[in-house]
Amino acid sequence: MAKKIGIFIFDGAEELDWAGPYEVLATWAQLWPQDEVEVVTFTATGDPVRCAKGLRVIPDHSWDTAPPLDVLVYPGGQGTRSQLEDERVLSWVRKMAEDDVLMTSVCTGSLVYAAAGLLDRRPATTYWASLDHLASLGTDIELRPLDRFVDDVDVITSAGVSAGMDMALHLVARLHSVERAREVRRAIQYDPEPPV
Repeated sequence: MAKKIGIFIFDGAEELDWAGPYEVLATWAQLWPQDEVEVVTFTATGDPVRCAKGLRVIPDHSWDTAPPLDVLVYPGGQGTRSQLEDERVLSWVRKMAEDDVLMTSVCTGSLVYAAAGLLDRRPATTYWASLDHLASLGTDIELRPLDRFVDDVDVITSAGVSAGMDMALHLVARLHSVERAREVRRAIQYDPEPPV
């Protein structure tokens, strides 16, 4: 059965938080069409958005026109801050979870999940400087500050920026196989060796 993965983008989203996972997941979809994976981007209204560093993005869909999803990727960035008390956003997030969508987040995207009540009494991680903020947004959230990502069955949270690519490769392994994830990693030559 085809898997539909949606990447939500919004004003102030951190570029690599969504573009990193997009590179991983779209490469999977493009190079292995037999796996029947489709990756789409969308914004709340379908209008273009301006990300944290100024990149403008034209999405594929809006909330209303996006196909039913199997996986949601929710990036972080300063744009999440206004969403923490935006009941329209939080209700939409809860509805996605209720519809059995696999909820994944990168960086401070997890703050929105916490504000929506999805992380209560669960393990989770986020950007290192936002761990205390994450804990304050829910009930008994078990912080995992040293984990690149935390897979808690129907919710996967990851730390900042590059950890989102690790989480996306984990998604490939979880939804298909470790071997396919290795093939995708090789295809995009994701071999991090920071020089500093």
